[in-house]
Amino acid sequence: MALKNRDNDWRSDLERVDGTRPMLKEQSLWAIKVYRYGRSVDRRNGGFRKWYGTKLYWMLFRFFETLFGISLPKEASVGPGLRIWHFGGIFINPGVVLGSGCTLRQGVTIGNRVEGGGVPHIGDNVEIGAYAQILGDIRIGNNCNIGASAVVLCDVPDGKTAVGNPAKII
Repeated sequence: MALKNRDNDWRSDLERVDGTRPMLKEQSLWAIKVYRYGRSVDRRNGGFRKWYGTKLYWMLFRFFETLFGISLPKEASVGPGLRIWHFGGIFINPGVVLGSGCTLRQGVTIGNRVEGGGVPHIGDNVEIGAYAQILGDIRIGNNCNIGASAVVLCDVPDGKTAVGNPAKII
């Protein structure tokens, strides 16, 4: 049953993309697929399959990170239904928690403010605008909007919108 749920995560990612043959139209799906593959490798028992899968994951991760400019490491926790619009320049810290149904646009950075510092926890159904930066040990609630080029350094309650540099809640 747990395997079925993990397959549902990928299906949810695909459902957020319109049309037929989404893998041929959306480069971001390749990065998301590599992320989902890496998570599945981590769940395997030890042995050759896990060792080989880990090596393959890292090769694919680096290839697609370089090709598409999307750094989505398997150590991050990403819910189902991730949508990345306008790929490129997207960097997610390995400790980030990103809820289900979230949307990222180009140039988004989600990470820590200082090396080894805390990282954001982002709720479900959050829309993050182009070039937004979400930094530090903060919480973004469910159903929030983060404006384009916003620099978010504080918590954002459920259902709110944050815009500006530094971001203010409106």
